[in-house]
Amino acid sequence: MKAASDIGKNNHQIRDYTLIFSIMFLLLVVFFLLDLFLGSVSIKASDVFKAIFSDAGRDIETIVMNFRFPKAVTALVVGIALSLSGLQMQTLFRNPLAGPYVLGVSAGASLGVATVILGFSTGLTVMNLQGLGNWILVISAWIGAGLVMLLIMFISSRVRDIMTILILGMMLASGLSAIVSIMQYFSSETMLKAYVIWTMGSLGNLSSGQLNVLVISVLAGTLLSIFSIKMLNVLLIGENYAGSMGLNIKLSRTLIFACTSILAGSVTAFCGPIGFIGIAVPHIARNIFRTSDHAILIPGSILTGGIVMLISDIVSQLPGSESILPVNSVTSLIGIPIVIWVILRNRRNSGSF
Repeated sequence: MKAASDIGKNNHQIRDYTLIFSIMFLLLVVFFLLDLFLGSVSIKASDVFKAIFSDAGRDIETIVMNFRFPKAVTALVVGIALSLSGLQMQTLFRNPLAGPYVLGVSAGASLGVATVILGFSTGLTVMNLQGLGNWILVISAWIGAGLVMLLIMFISSRVRDIMTILILGMMLASGLSAIVSIMQYFSSETMLKAYVIWTMGSLGNLSSGQLNVLVISVLAGTLLSIFSIKMLNVLLIGENYAGSMGLNIKLSRTLIFACTSILAGSVTAFCGPIGFIGIAVPHIARNIFRTSDHAILIPGSILTGGIVMLISDIVSQLPGSESILPVNSVTSLIGIPIVIWVILRNRRNSGSF
């Protein structure tokens, strides 16, 4: 009787998850299309479909295929990358406030980018990088993000208090930002302007080559995330117990370090430091699916991250207006209330994850 009851319960859960995934996938498609439909120039939905599948005129086709479609794809990819990196960091550090932006990983990637743009180049900007230069930029961001991840992991192995790690991460981010500020002080006016615009966060300034590099990098990071599902599930019980169950802790750490550095670093390299998506979306996914199983949370975070980032891009465009808000401002307004809620809930639960 108990076995039959368990089977019935599992079947019910599978139906629930299938329904939720179906609804979220439908929402993802809807917001992706809305991102194509809405903008400073009013275009009929029928003309948008014509521009994609047939011929809607040169002007409309240029707006849709050269600007709106790449930007929507970028928003989708960025949402996926930041959400997955945040989810894995929260599991690895056993810290509900962990995220690439909050713990300084994005700042490390920014330092890597700044080193390439402001430090080693005389006339190099994000916009004129082509070919191999795109990979130089993204690899420098990976290295910067990876070094910060290692440092935070070293600190977390000696400091167990969640809020202390959070404060140290924020201090580290401030220190890295100070180094970048010094580099800005000694840079030329043209390079400084390009870097400041980059720091505001943008989804619409990527060239086709840069978008290709971003998509390839995020796809690699996503595959690593899927490969690490079992490791992440075992790490939920703590590294000591995970090691006693036969998990190779060093290998698991290395894989998750590489994955999060690739995901967060790639986004930061081309789109700037986009904040709070990495910390907020995993909590949204956990509340939607009511589970800690990463076999559910990873695809759930992929869909949730894509939806949230597409919404942020739509809002940042101020549809019907020629003005465009920095996307980083919009994601902060979405993410900050969730961070506050997590802190308050964490206090009520006496610091439990």
